[in-house]
Amino acid sequence: MSSNTLAMSDTKARGGGPALDIPMITLALSIVLLGLIMVTSASITIAGRDGDPFAYLERQLLLVLVGGALAGFTFSIPSQRLEQLALPLLLLAVALLLCVLLPGLGHVVNGSRRWLRLAGVSFQVSEAARVLTLIYIASYAVRFESALRSGMSGLARPLALLGFIALLLLLEPDFGAASVLFITGFGVLFLAGARLRYVLVMLLTAGGSMVLLVVFSSYRMRRMTAFLDPWADPFNSGFQLTQSLIAIGRGEWFGVGLGASVQKLFYLPEAHTDFLFAVLAEELGLFGVALTLGLFLALTWRALVIARRAYEAGLKFPSYLASGFGLWLGVQACINIGVNMGVLPTKGLTLPLMSYGRSSLIVTLAWLGIVLRVHHETVRCARRATRELRA
Repeated sequence: MSSNTLAMSDTKARGGGPALDIPMITLALSIVLLGLIMVTSASITIAGRDGDPFAYLERQLLLVLVGGALAGFTFSIPSQRLEQLALPLLLLAVALLLCVLLPGLGHVVNGSRRWLRLAGVSFQVSEAARVLTLIYIASYAVRFESALRSGMSGLARPLALLGFIALLLLLEPDFGAASVLFITGFGVLFLAGARLRYVLVMLLTAGGSMVLLVVFSSYRMRRMTAFLDPWADPFNSGFQLTQSLIAIGRGEWFGVGLGASVQKLFYLPEAHTDFLFAVLAEELGLFGVALTLGLFLALTWRALVIARRAYEAGLKFPSYLASGFGLWLGVQACINIGVNMGVLPTKGLTLPLMSYGRSSLIVTLAWLGIVLRVHHETVRCARRATRELRA
């Protein structure tokens, strides 16, 4: 944090107002704004068939407002309260993941049972369940710090929990969400003090299990085969990836121009959701790609800086919450971009804060409010320590 930002935060805190992290808010709003522009561009043709070319923009704006309101709500919750509620929140996450698997409750889209429909509105429960699970992992890392640092048993228990939650996600099926949760959970536990050799052993075990899941699942094996050589079947299994690669290749240095994408014209499926990055690369070129990567890298780094400052102030649980957000944001953004570029197998994961998606955008903004709360509490703690020194 710069001295000017710290001074601004400290001044606000003295006056009784919230200590907001201006760099993080600016970065998040920049990504959201870029996402609004690209969602509008990517969806304008498909939305125009129904008579309203700006339909997805209007919905995305509404989602931003709802997510912003939830961010304000989560910002108002003390992290100590979240720590106290860690177990009930974990049980809520398990209940949501079980409910979505029940016929009549879970809503099926494209062969996957990932949504609960309430009052005519569908919500992807895996988005919220992952955050609630990571809140519990952060709480565990504080309560069982010595066991986590001393041996394998302290690491095995939270990893068994992550494995159980991942299994529920795989039953939907949602391999992408399970992978992101596992990687993020590993990261938080490692930052909390788990020994590197034990983390590597568990990571290799988990990686081997995921390989077996691919080998013994014809659906996942077809996806893996298409990923390795999409041009072998460009009009069937490799269609989505080949169209994405064509879009990225057409962008060159500065793109074909905003709104001038050809691939979004019914060639590239899910252009405004999972493959928004490909449309961005086509229309804005390498310049737009570099800008997008820079924004995500900066926001991830900012979250980790907030986490480090909270840890130095003795706020371990808030620190793990902020680091969890940073790791999750970076991992999911990398996977989504990697899928668009053909570096990783196709996953049903959105680009955080940018892609069109109700659950993803709302939950991400709500989690952002938690990270801003961590910054607020860190500044308040620093101010209290300064007063005590002066006294």
